[in-house]
Amino acid sequence: MSSTNLAWLRRLRWGAIGGQLVTMLVVRFGMGIALPLAPLLAIVALEALSNVALHVWRPTREGALGAVMALDVLLLTGLLYFTGGPNNPFSFLFLVSISLGTLILPGAWTWALVLLSLACSAVLFAFNRPLELGDTHAAHMAAHLRGMWVAFGVSAAFIVYFLRRVRRALAAREAELAASRHLAARQERLASLATLAAGAAHELSTPLSTIAVVATELERAIARLDVPAGVAEDVGLVRGEVERCRAILERMCADAGEVMGEAFETISVDELVARAVSGLEPRPEIRVAFDASARTLALRVPPRALGQALQGVLKNAQDATPAGRPVSLAVARVADRVELVVRDEGAGMPPEIAARVGEPFFTTKPAGQGMGLGLFLARTVVERLGGALTLDSAARAGTTARLSVPVRAEAAP
Repeated sequence: MSSTNLAWLRRLRWGAIGGQLVTMLVVRFGMGIALPLAPLLAIVALEALSNVALHVWRPTREGALGAVMALDVLLLTGLLYFTGGPNNPFSFLFLVSISLGTLILPGAWTWALVLLSLACSAVLFAFNRPLELGDTHAAHMAAHLRGMWVAFGVSAAFIVYFLRRVRRALAAREAELAASRHLAARQERLASLATLAAGAAHELSTPLSTIAVVATELERAIARLDVPAGVAEDVGLVRGEVERCRAILERMCADAGEVMGEAFETISVDELVARAVSGLEPRPEIRVAFDASARTLALRVPPRALGQALQGVLKNAQDATPAGRPVSLAVARVADRVELVVRDEGAGMPPEIAARVGEPFFTTKPAGQGMGLGLFLARTVVERLGGALTLDSAARAGTTARLSVPVRAEAAP
């Protein structure tokens, strides 16, 4: 049984108890109609005790919820028995229980509630204690019609309240499903990129090895010949860059299998930040500011994946910041989360560009300087940990990236 439905039913029953007590007081002392208060208050007390039991017991089966609603039908029948039976204008409150049962109970229980309500209503036609609502038929009908108007308002209020709560719950569930589908789509694209990276590393390793061998032979040949020093330096540069490419491809191949399934470890915030900053260029300068409660805070995260996500955001901020100006990184703890706020002093982005940033292979950098994957990968990793990555940017106002990660993250299913 849904705990949400149980909580709603408890609140609804407290509202019904309050409404019943107010109605009794108004009818007895406001309208001057004699009521058998002792049995009526006993029934209301029984209803209150059953609601207290629900708070303590908290049943977990659908049948328990149906039994509670069946008890409400019986208690309503008892109240109506002492107040005129079917002549009581509140007698159609049976429909409220049936309406609520239709929303929160299985089909069998709903039909059982309908049959119980019909049986109880039929019993009231044969057995009830009539009320004197007036000395004449006209006075009796006038009081009855006023009661019907009040009963209509009460029924409408309860039904609208409950249906709106159900509607909000359904909207929240739809939002959760949409977020889950969005996250699943990101994970699929990330897996595809990982496969692509591994394939590229495998395919390019052979030609790069060939280039490295040829460059080494050229260096040896040049050493035996009388050629300008600049030529030897260029060949050495080619061989060095080839080795660098091979190292990058090896890291890509490793990342393709490790980052997606990396184990969660405990790491301090300052160590995580130090790892991310250490792999970046020294210029533009990155100025780090820690909140007092955040520096030594221990995170339970996949450190390699989260460190690369932060590094990608910082690298984008460096690329956007003019020479001579710094990039700032502010680290603070907010409730059960750690927030890492990266600010650059670049030109910012207009709204139409900011709306697309984070899409795979979308970049505003010149050709050859970026593939548009940094923010996409960073956002995917952060969302996988139950966090969020948001951007705030405007033309000529710089960009602020905010990474929010739970202190003890959990991998998204």
